[in-house]
Amino acid sequence: MTQDKKTAEKNGGAVTLKSVAASVGLSPGTVSAVLNNAPSSKHIPKATRERIIAAARKLDYRPNFFAQTLRKQRTYTLGVIAHEIGDGYSSSIIAGIEEGTRRRNYFFVTGVHRHNPDLFENYSRVLLQRGAEGIITLDFNLAHSLQVPAVAIPGHKDSEGVTNIVLDHRHAAELALRHLVELGHRRIAFMRGHPDSADSQFRWTAVEEVARELGIEIDPGLVVQIVSEDSTPSLGYPYGKELIACKRPFTALLAYNDISAIGAMRAFHEAGLQVPGDISVLGFDDIPAAAFHYPSLTTVRQPLHRMGELAVEMLVERLENGKEMEREIAVQPEIVVRESTAPARK
Repeated sequence: MTQDKKTAEKNGGAVTLKSVAASVGLSPGTVSAVLNNAPSSKHIPKATRERIIAAARKLDYRPNFFAQTLRKQRTYTLGVIAHEIGDGYSSSIIAGIEEGTRRRNYFFVTGVHRHNPDLFENYSRVLLQRGAEGIITLDFNLAHSLQVPAVAIPGHKDSEGVTNIVLDHRHAAELALRHLVELGHRRIAFMRGHPDSADSQFRWTAVEEVARELGIEIDPGLVVQIVSEDSTPSLGYPYGKELIACKRPFTALLAYNDISAIGAMRAFHEAGLQVPGDISVLGFDDIPAAAFHYPSLTTVRQPLHRMGELAVEMLVERLENGKEMEREIAVQPEIVVRESTAPARK
């Protein structure tokens, strides 16, 4: 153990910046610039920078984060409020948030709203009290501005200080329905999203418009409304059984998301129907499980990971550089054709 570290421990404290500076014979300002990777450190010779970093490691110097945040009045913390944390949709976005914050030396703290406005208000208040400098919401109809810059994934309300990241649902509906029509499907069943899901009404409106343009008649008896808050494949299972029980013929299902599509496929299989031989199934989102389910799921992909990264980029640019928040960022879908869709039987 070095003499500087022994002295620090004897005094009941950690190794200080001044201790590191003394060990290399340089000023605390120079050492601070290097260890904090300040712009001014670029003018310090490489050999000197390496000597400072080596000394800091040898002494086990650890910056006092709380002192830094008090001095700068910064916490470098973002709040994330999701519908769920472990489901494929939220976890894919959160993975993008994690990558974005890690690259920028930020932290994030997560809460769960479950589409409950009271839960959301509680978590947003707690996150702000604990120093969150920005908030990212996932699948919540954010109806008003927050006290800090915010990004809504997805968002459909025009509020001051909020950036909405939205999918082009019109294009998504075209990709899905054209794929099914090109395979010869005309009798198509639909699962509508939970009414409180932020994209639900916008996606359904787009589906109705595109269906009219393609000459597809939507049979109300083949439209089921998801009301469950389940975030596992069992979400779509009872609705798949409901579609079979209605005794109306259909050759394809367009589900609200991948989780509901996978659950519906289980219900079809139990009824002795083959996917895609008897019924083609098309999901939405392209969560990781979609590619590994059997049969693998044809789906409309949202760039979920990238949406999380974009949210961090927008907030950090605002916090670090004062950049004006864009009101809306549109992202584009793409169709991923796998094994769950096939030509309709004649």
